[in-house]
Amino acid sequence: MAKGQGFNGRLAFAIAAAALGSSFQHGYNTGVVNAPQKLIEDWIKSVEQNRTGIPEVDPGKVTMIWSIAVSIFCVGGMIGGAITGLVADRFGRKGGLLINNVFVIAAGILQGCSRAAGSYEMIILGRFFIGINSGLNAGLAPMYLAEISPIHFRGAVGTVYQLVVTISILVSQILGLGSLLGTETKWPVLLALTVVPGIFQLVTLPLCPESPKFLLLGRGQETEAHAALRWLRGTIEVHDEMDEMTNEYEAMKSLPKVTMREMFTNSMLRAPLLISMMLMVCQQLSGINAVMFFSTKIFKLANLDDDSAQYATLGMGSMNVFMTLVSLVLVEKTGRKTLLLIGFAGMCIDTVLLTIALAYVHSAQWVSYLSILLVIVFVVMFAVGPGSIPWFMVSELFNQSARPAATSLAVGVNWTANFIVGLGFLPLQEAMGGYVFIIFSVLLALFVVFIFYKVPETKNKTMEEISAMFRQQSYQ
Repeated sequence: MAKGQGFNGRLAFAIAAAALGSSFQHGYNTGVVNAPQKLIEDWIKSVEQNRTGIPEVDPGKVTMIWSIAVSIFCVGGMIGGAITGLVADRFGRKGGLLINNVFVIAAGILQGCSRAAGSYEMIILGRFFIGINSGLNAGLAPMYLAEISPIHFRGAVGTVYQLVVTISILVSQILGLGSLLGTETKWPVLLALTVVPGIFQLVTLPLCPESPKFLLLGRGQETEAHAALRWLRGTIEVHDEMDEMTNEYEAMKSLPKVTMREMFTNSMLRAPLLISMMLMVCQQLSGINAVMFFSTKIFKLANLDDDSAQYATLGMGSMNVFMTLVSLVLVEKTGRKTLLLIGFAGMCIDTVLLTIALAYVHSAQWVSYLSILLVIVFVVMFAVGPGSIPWFMVSELFNQSARPAATSLAVGVNWTANFIVGLGFLPLQEAMGGYVFIIFSVLLALFVVFIFYKVPETKNKTMEEISAMFRQQSYQ
């Protein structure tokens, strides 16, 4: 296919149907609990008072219930991630995404009705269901996007997943403002709105074809794969791409189906698997969640009042969206490895400076403003590459037979690391204060070394070329 061909209205429609209905859940439900935290905690307290008849409720119990409600999202994510391979093979990429909306509807109903029913257990169960949905989406959507996109758009299309995550976090922050849905009576609506993108996907995705690669390589349906590819490319001139897929199919037929055990025992699969899993660990342990959490506190240290700190956090979310958009263009021009190195190296330098700035934040006003600037720079560096590339890199490093199993493992690792950071950051931050960022500085420096020596460049490379790279000794 000639460069420049391949992107059209139908492909854009399929990308929107797959990404908006899936990664929106991931981002929205990550950010939605931040703004109404105090309101929901007060409500949990009143529910406990009504149940026990005791006017004084132990604050520790309320905090524990809230912590479970927040963190169970990640537990659901781990389960969703772990079953991605199973769902992708059994129902297909498109089929899996559609069936996954059962969890969205259940979660929306449970969370939306929780206040009326006087049951915080409904919020916990709803968060668990939407976690399973988000874990599955994090594997299925990048897989579908990678398989429907032309080779020279693969990185840009893969970045769309993270772009929608950043947009949905921003949407959840805006809707959570006290002037909108962040009120005592409206917060259940805020939580229930998660059904809207699910309904959008249920209406739009059935109009799009299944992934041509899955149809041919997973089901052996050559005619259907050809029709799907013609629909996605908006042209009948798809012979080159079809030949490439057929070659991969023929090569695959001679190989047995890849098992989980094989992923670790076969050196040809183990090397890309370790890279995929490490990239997920790098993304979550980079400190992005910590900086996002710490941001409002840093803004308050800079003498911003509560409202201003909230708006500054919104500004940071907007910058995250903008820079992810920029990375969508850069990823096809500069390549994956370059953007990962720039992002992680920039974050490493930034956290060192942030640690110093936080140590002297009370000594002068300009230091507190420098802290704000460093927080924004950190988010910019994350959005340049580390935010989006690990999600679609898994699909690029594996052929069709190994992709579902590899995605399951990588996404499971991502959610587990996310859970560990969520659990461990607060105690560390209380013990170390601003010096907690030293831990992230050290980790980021190690990640830069790992990426430099171990991560291959996959820009504009076919599956055959990528597999050939792993046959070379340098990646064993």
